[in-house]
Formats: sequence, C-alpha cells, structure tokens
Amino acid sequence: MLYTSIVLAYDGSLDGRRALREGAEIAQQFQAHVHLLAVVRQTASAAIGQSYDPRSLPSNEPEISQTILNEGVEILKGLGLDAQGHLVPGDPVEEIVKLADAVQADLVVVGHRERGALARWWRTPMSMSLLDKLKCSLLVGRKDLVPAENT
Repeated sequence: MLYTSIVLAYDGSLDGRRALREGAEIAQQFQAHVHLLAVVRQTASAAIGQSYDPRSLPSNEPEISQTILNEGVEILKGLGLDAQGHLVPGDPVEEIVKLADAVQADLVVVGHRERGALARWWRTPMSMSLLDKLKCSLLVGRKDLVPAENT
C-alpha cells in the first residue's frame, strides 16, 4: 500500500500527540502530504444557522484551537513533512470524513481516548462511525501501543 495523502485528526491531547507522532512516522516512510485537522464543535445557535461565526464559540476556543493546530503543523514540518493545517467548525466525524474525501486521503489517523463503561453504552465510538463513512484506511493510535517518550 502506498500512502500519498494522510489526514491526522488532532486536538493537542496526549492521545492526539501520540497519534500525530504515529501518523508522522508513516508519512515520513511514504513521503506523504499530511493534512492536520482540528475541529471546533459548534454551539447550537451556530449549527442551526449552518454558518460559522467565531462569536458563537466560547470566548477563546478558536484561538486556543488555532494555537494547538499551529503547534502540530510545526512539529510535522520540523520532521521534514509537507504539512497543512485545517481548523474547521462542526462534528469531528463529519469533518474528518469531509476532509479525507476532499484531499483524497489514503489514510486517516486518530487517537484513542479511553472512556468509561457507561459512556460506551450511550455513544457510538468515533472509530466505528468513521469506519462506516470513510473511503480510505483508518489507523486508531492507542496509548498502550505508542511509547510515551515518542510524544
């Protein structure tokens, strides 16, 4: 399999940084272009109007998300990768799928965040939703599979 375009979903968390590192290693091996995606959840008022208005988000959430995204892009570029950042409002699953389709991604990489048993009963895991909707491969980085010193 040859990967030429990789989407990395990134939120700056420890799990996200580990997935970023794992995705970066794959991108280096294949000299793939990397699209780093940060998704800012919309408030109900923004979602109803189907428009993005930064004023509808919590006061500094867009700025914090942009800073986290910029740091991730710099990490990737520091590793010698061709990387582009994307900050979008919306639902993470929908936005990951949308970007993957737009850039004709061969691979999407997401981090895995452990949830309690009760939370698993009430929500479909993001990875399962992505598996149903993506047209490319999906890698779910797990914290127990990537050593912490590689973050």
